Amino acid sequence: MKVEIYSDLVCPWCYIGKRRFEEALAAFPDAADVDVVYRPFQLNPAASETAEPSAHVYERKFGRPAATIFGPLTRAAASEGITFRMDDALATNTFQAHRLLWFARRHGRQAEVKERLLAHYFTDGGDLGDREALAGLAEAAGLDRAATLAFLASSEGADEVRAELAEAAALGVTAVPAGSTLIFVVDLLTVWGGPTSRTPGSTRSA
Repeated sequence: MKVEIYSDLVCPWCYIGKRRFEEALAAFPDAADVDVVYRPFQLNPAASETAEPSAHVYERKFGRPAATIFGPLTRAAASEGITFRMDDALATNTFQAHRLLWFARRHGRQAEVKERLLAHYFTDGGDLGDREALAGLAEAAGLDRAATLAFLASSEGADEVRAELAEAAALGVTAVPAGSTLIFVVDLLTVWGGPTSRTPGSTRSA
């Protein structure tokens, strides 16, 4: 079974939902036969490549203090064993990080890189557009640092990632999910999320 998950690396509910999905998948009898693929989605494709505090982005978007948003998100993450330090988070364009995930998939390390990218943003206050930082994360996940830097300095994978973004739009993925829902594909587009008592492949309306 192939599961394709569309998410962005700065989406808090995608990180929380990822944990819930992983817990449910671990209880799935045929988990070893499930091929999980992370596909790109950008909450803000027009985001600047120059990092700025995420708090500023949230306040511009929602028109209220970021603390009123970060508090509930941090508590929800903690319930899944994730540490959010949103006050330290840096917003930037995520396209290069999605390119890295594409590269990691080709080398069998996508899941490891995905987790490190999420922690880099939500926990460590890292810049997802910094090539050196991205190469360090890739190296920690088992990829060659020099090869990763060479890849990031090139245009390789850019067209492929753009094609996957376009495919997501064609499938009807117009936003990463609200609440705890994850959007993914299991041979056809379905919507899944919620408590981990639900098994992968079950569906509900978002």
